[in-house]
Amino acid sequence: MTKLFQAFQQTNHQLVGHGPRNVDVLKQAFEGINGDVPSDLYGNGRVIEEFQEKIASYLGKEAAVFFPSGTMAQQIALRIWCDKKGMKTVGYHPLSHLEIHEEDGIKELHNIKTILLVDKNRVIEIEDVVNLKEDISCLLLELPQREIGGQLPSFETLQAISEYCHDKDIKLHLDGARLWEVLPYYQRTAPEVCSLFDSVYVSFYKGIGGIAGAILAGGKEFTEESKVWKKRHGGDLISLYPYILSADYYFEKRKDMMGQYYEDAIELASYFNKCEGVKTIPEIPVSNMFHVHFEMDIDKVIPILIDIYEETGIGITSNLRKTDNNGCYTEISIGDQYREVPQDKLEAVFQKLKEKLV
Repeated sequence: MTKLFQAFQQTNHQLVGHGPRNVDVLKQAFEGINGDVPSDLYGNGRVIEEFQEKIASYLGKEAAVFFPSGTMAQQIALRIWCDKKGMKTVGYHPLSHLEIHEEDGIKELHNIKTILLVDKNRVIEIEDVVNLKEDISCLLLELPQREIGGQLPSFETLQAISEYCHDKDIKLHLDGARLWEVLPYYQRTAPEVCSLFDSVYVSFYKGIGGIAGAILAGGKEFTEESKVWKKRHGGDLISLYPYILSADYYFEKRKDMMGQYYEDAIELASYFNKCEGVKTIPEIPVSNMFHVHFEMDIDKVIPILIDIYEETGIGITSNLRKTDNNGCYTEISIGDQYREVPQDKLEAVFQKLKEKLV
């Protein structure tokens, strides 16, 4: 546990997230649940089937399957599309979760070759797809692109990519771990966005704030096949109801809050951008998340942040990472906690940050 993390945990208010991820998150979700509600059993039962139908309808897809993790769901989605075309090659961004956070699971478990599109610092555009040198079975797009600050292509770009993939018999898969969070920026409904994709993955622990779990949605044939692969991956636990019930509770609680989180992110980014030697990526956020870059060395920034936490009782972030240019950065994700910070204290935090960074 780092000194910065410890100092962050001891603050009275925090600018990011929904609050501590402790047992109370589960207790709140179960508070209004009748104890006689029967458990799901190996992927069957009312509790899981009704939730799957509910999310499929919300996304505008024919069917959906609940998975214990997005890692499992997405590898399975790509495997299905590769098998259908008889070509084990897919394309995605160099900083896709599958490429940098999954120990090459897609390659080692499924023997799928990956084509990395574009420079790692920008989003995929239609030209990048059209100019692919190799044939692929499936293209994966992540909305937003988390590792570069949550940047997004335009909706018109998504439409163009979708049309091109359809014409070329390339399946289009959406890594929508943060799909809910980008709807306010696009000013589109979930079905409008998801209609551009053959399959969709969404998460229930990121912006939604549940315990864990994911949904994989698409056509009925696709989802039925995904159930087979779910069993092969060991994802058909005897019961998943703690994840499902908490996902449902926090989905209902926060799905209509994404516009507020988005507006708050824009406001908070403006505070950072007024500090010398600090910038946000994007400069104006396009979702509730963005990255904050400090030009100063990480070993100098950490003591500054700890001093601010101790002086104001407000936590900005619990984690900093080094950049290639001797600076550092952090990821900011806005949730329920931001509006609990008194305005005068928020302004005091950034006044102190301005003073200490000079």
